[in-house]
Amino acid sequence: MCGIAGILNLNNEPVSPVLLKRMTDTIVHRGPDGEGHFSDGPLGLGHRRLAIIDLSPAAHQPMMTLDGRHVISYNGEIYNFQELRVELETLGHSFHSQSDTEVVLAAYAEWGVKALDRFNGMFAFAIWDKKTKELFIARDRYGIKPLYYSFLGNVFIFASEQKAILEHPAAKREIDLEGLIEYFTFQNFFSGKNLLKGIHTFPAGHWAKISSFSHTGKLNTIQYWDYNFNESEKLKDEREYVEELDRLFVQAVRRQLVSDVDLGAYLSGGIDSGAITAVAAEQLAYMKSFTCGFDLNSASGLEMAYDERSKAEYMSYLFKTEHYEMVLKAGDMERCMSKLAWHLESPRVGQSYPNYYAAQLASKFVKVVLSGTGGDELFGGYPWRYYKAVVNDDFEHYIDKYYKFWQRLIPNSVIHKVFAPVWDGMKHVNTRDIFRDVFQHHAKNLTEPENYVNHSLYFEAKTFLHGLFIVEDKLSMAHSLESRVPFMDNDLVDFAMKIPVSLKLGNLQEIIKFDENEPGLKTKKYFEKTNDGKLLLRKMISRHIPDNISNGVKQGFSAPDASWFKGESMEYVKKSLFNRGARIYEFMDEAAVRSLVDEHLEGRHNRRLLIWSLLNVEKTLNLFLK
Repeated sequence: MCGIAGILNLNNEPVSPVLLKRMTDTIVHRGPDGEGHFSDGPLGLGHRRLAIIDLSPAAHQPMMTLDGRHVISYNGEIYNFQELRVELETLGHSFHSQSDTEVVLAAYAEWGVKALDRFNGMFAFAIWDKKTKELFIARDRYGIKPLYYSFLGNVFIFASEQKAILEHPAAKREIDLEGLIEYFTFQNFFSGKNLLKGIHTFPAGHWAKISSFSHTGKLNTIQYWDYNFNESEKLKDEREYVEELDRLFVQAVRRQLVSDVDLGAYLSGGIDSGAITAVAAEQLAYMKSFTCGFDLNSASGLEMAYDERSKAEYMSYLFKTEHYEMVLKAGDMERCMSKLAWHLESPRVGQSYPNYYAAQLASKFVKVVLSGTGGDELFGGYPWRYYKAVVNDDFEHYIDKYYKFWQRLIPNSVIHKVFAPVWDGMKHVNTRDIFRDVFQHHAKNLTEPENYVNHSLYFEAKTFLHGLFIVEDKLSMAHSLESRVPFMDNDLVDFAMKIPVSLKLGNLQEIIKFDENEPGLKTKKYFEKTNDGKLLLRKMISRHIPDNISNGVKQGFSAPDASWFKGESMEYVKKSLFNRGARIYEFMDEAAVRSLVDEHLEGRHNRRLLIWSLLNVEKTLNLFLK
């Protein structure tokens, strides 16, 4: 796990080593164990190293093939690298290190683009071909590792984080108005945009080549993998699915235990992290586990159930882990907001500051931590979302219904009022089209409710899960911590996508009749009534953790901010947002924003996600704009 950066001058001018070093210095937190730089005329590659596998100098980057033709700057972990190494050795390749980096480099030299299909892991890397003068860049299937790029005149520049790109003197620190409206519609970015204009997110599951001899000002990315949720042709016995799921899950966790440094696991109290910890603890003696809980003295309502430390402590006792906890209180959010916004760069899904503190805790004891991210999105963990759009006239009807549901922050009906100061430059943006474009490569054969559920699973894996990965990477690497996600093992993902919807969710026909608009209906009440979601996964996981946890009510990793924003954090919210000098009011209407925030402070509407997003964007603008 590391940080990468690079420059390709498309006018063939030599790259500046001083600039390249400034870029890698900016992301030193991603790799405090070493740095390296390589230049070849117009091309420069930079690297910051977080040593995890092969701690010796032999694994130093940028790394060159023995024949001197290919040079790589690589961030990630390939968990099947040892098997690939054996195969490559039979083909005549020699290795001088024990690192997965050298295997990735040799695999590309041997198989070219097709090497990507063989990698089981997380990665973002760049390889320079000194013979053809071409730069090859690629990102893993799921987007676990981030990668950004920009064209700055005759310069192509890329890095693990946007702040490294901003080190180039030609980089502009301007807001992307289209990105701004996209974020405040979805609390996420679906199009590849970010808050900063001209900086793009390289898409997951894609690769690209760019030559120093040609320049179009646009990167032609090519997709090599995509999610494909579909119904199996023949439904097997449920017990067969459970057995195979258990085999693949255990295999996935064990694969990701490869490390030459201490490794631990998040233990939230939920089923996903609990099962991962259980399997890992069978292989590792005295494994460390980490939990963040919440002080609930000023919480109310459903948020009184947000602290899951007791469940985590019980599982730690069962699995015999060395367990560490941290308790977050009202006020901890504002204490970390500046650092959090600096590392996130462009805010993403959810209220992510608890993740910042969880990573901070884990980093004090280990360099690698296992996370349960991905279990919900692959196995149907959000049934109340999917059932919003399971009965439709056609695909466009489905899009209309699901798009409306995913307006997480500001609904279309009032967004023009909120962005009144800049609306003339934004009103052409059609966020429904942005939403619909997510499905442009996914089959639209929609005849049964199960087809619509699989479409929703596809959408959430492509967007919501991708946002979670970016947050997890940025906030773990803020503390020089590598986060691994066993649920995203290739074999496990391939199997999960083929599991019939009827084994993930309850009786679909009965659920369709469920009244979602019942007054006061909440997630907890939904589960108490249906016990729905992740059904097959729960049955498998019950082999590894206690039944009262595997069959428990789902609880996301969230702080009780709905209560805190109306209570102990109210003054911070008002000071930040009821301030005419706030940077957000260069783009947003103060009265319209204040009206929405007041609805929350007065208890008329829960707008915790909007308040969090406003606070986060305000910090981001102050840190990154001119």
